Amino acid sequence: MPSHFDLTGKAAIVTGSRTGLGQGIALALAQAGARIVGVDRGEAHETARLIGEAGGDFRHIQADLRTTAPIADIVGDTLDAYGALDILVNNAGIIRRADALDFTEADWDDVLNVNLKAAFFLAQASARAMLACGRGGKIINITSMLSFQGGIRVASYTSAKSGVMGLTRLLACEWAARGINVNAIAPGYMATDNTAALRADPERNAQILVRIPAGRWGRPSDLAGVAVFLASDAAAYVHGATIPVDGGWLAR
Repeated sequence: MPSHFDLTGKAAIVTGSRTGLGQGIALALAQAGARIVGVDRGEAHETARLIGEAGGDFRHIQADLRTTAPIADIVGDTLDAYGALDILVNNAGIIRRADALDFTEADWDDVLNVNLKAAFFLAQASARAMLACGRGGKIINITSMLSFQGGIRVASYTSAKSGVMGLTRLLACEWAARGINVNAIAPGYMATDNTAALRADPERNAQILVRIPAGRWGRPSDLAGVAVFLASDAAAYVHGATIPVDGGWLAR
């Protein structure tokens, strides 16, 4: 019997695939059979190697998502390569830290442009392509614990990630009846480049760990099952959901 989780033949765009969560998601989708287009500011040699070793198909597009300029080409190149677009994972994100009293306009704009604005316009362009191909699709946005909570010293990041969760609901309401599932994953505290400063601070690291029922920082591989689920036919009737993968953080 065919698996509802089989992504064989599907074409997926994963932004921020070079390292961390995006790399883990890209690898998981490839292992489930999807063909991957990774979008990053820099090269993604390690991701290409991992997916190649898994027998997958990986293409890389180098693009800076601080502007919307590359979006049309990202979608167009994917269609040229694979003839369709089935899955979009809006994972690319940056973070800036400063007290709210000292936060700069540049740090506000840079984070909102990548984490929210680019996510919307890439979803828009992808949805247009999915509808034109006539077989619907799956859009997965990556939100955060700070979509639910305020946090400290990350004004633009909290605002952007809260916006992404709201955007997920809005797009689900508009596109569910047209065969496009829009959902989100909210990672908890993950061991990635974005959290390096927190993990290097003994006091903050201890404060975070004591709050996580699982007792450890998350790993990119912890998102694999949820990402494949939301990208697959198994999630056909799941719309507008944000699924926490947080080691129990929100339950505490």
